[in-house]
Amino acid sequence: MNGSIYETKLRELLESAGIIVNGTNPWDIRVLDRRFYKRVITESHLGIGESYMDGWWECDALDEFFYRILRARLDHKVSQTTRILSNLAGLMVNLQRPSRAFQVGETHYNVGNELYEAMLDRHMLYSCAYWKDAQDLDSAQENKLRLIFNKLRLEPGMHVLDIGCGWGGAARFAAEHYGVSVTGVTVSSEQQKKAEELNGELPVDIRLIDYRDLSGKYDRIYSIGMFEHVGVKNYRRFFDITRNCLKKDGLFLLHTIGSRRSSANTDKWTHKYIFPNSMLPSARQICAASEGRHVIEDWHAFGNDYYRTLKAWHANFERHWPDLRHNYDERFYRMWKYYLQSAAGSFRARNVQLWQVLFSNDGVTGDYYVDRSWQ
Repeated sequence: MNGSIYETKLRELLESAGIIVNGTNPWDIRVLDRRFYKRVITESHLGIGESYMDGWWECDALDEFFYRILRARLDHKVSQTTRILSNLAGLMVNLQRPSRAFQVGETHYNVGNELYEAMLDRHMLYSCAYWKDAQDLDSAQENKLRLIFNKLRLEPGMHVLDIGCGWGGAARFAAEHYGVSVTGVTVSSEQQKKAEELNGELPVDIRLIDYRDLSGKYDRIYSIGMFEHVGVKNYRRFFDITRNCLKKDGLFLLHTIGSRRSSANTDKWTHKYIFPNSMLPSARQICAASEGRHVIEDWHAFGNDYYRTLKAWHANFERHWPDLRHNYDERFYRMWKYYLQSAAGSFRARNVQLWQVLFSNDGVTGDYYVDRSWQ
């Protein structure tokens, strides 16, 4: 297939989604290097992401571009070789085995606390906010925390486990506003250091360990935006651990991105540049792995809120870039912009979901109504 055929095919695909090469709409693209066409057709996700990082094409509204691509399902009309190979790798090899558990911390979460302080809200929460009745990122993230802790029915004196605690913002909020003590675990040394600094004298203990090394009993457990790193080969073990660590009458809340389809790996661009060894769970995978270990008490979906969260993060990133650029090069800037905006488009297109799943170990008896308030 010669270069002109690749170009013709890709232009036709894009036009079917309302995207014109060198058009005038914000979601149209400007091709600056003709090698772009073959790279996208043959390499799919990896090709389009790397060619953007290399400056081969531009778009004024990347989130709108990806929204249109995914709603038109164009990702299924280019080479599926990389997707198939990625799934096979995830099925054949435990990409999230203990020896690889700290890779995502080193690759993604340790790129610099200064970056995350500039991009995130004042609690440094790196997960989907809850935007109902919220006007800004800070209030939307506090809504999310209250939503979670009200569902868990936190009471003063409880001991709570935070699996994947990030920079400790959720643990700090729980300790300050609900009177609980929190043990948090992370695989990022930079997150641990910042979390210990921010939590000060509060009853919050931050540990640098893999979730598979957890032990003890807790009144409540929550995991916010960490399950995406567990991997399908480890889901049953994850739920074995949460069951064993949860007291008999306890509750466990899982806050996770979800996939519309079951797979065994993530796309190659995300694996290579953003979240190594990650994958998004499907509803079927969560249900199958938790069966016999937990009872589902509530399942709450609000995926479009992640679109708004990512747009807020991107706006913060762009606003603070002049102060951040001394630590990063132009290729990092393009990578990070592509990551935030393509993810925003994916959530808006509902290509991926956001779920909060509330579990008990053996089922809550009697009348039970889950509190979904955020105030």
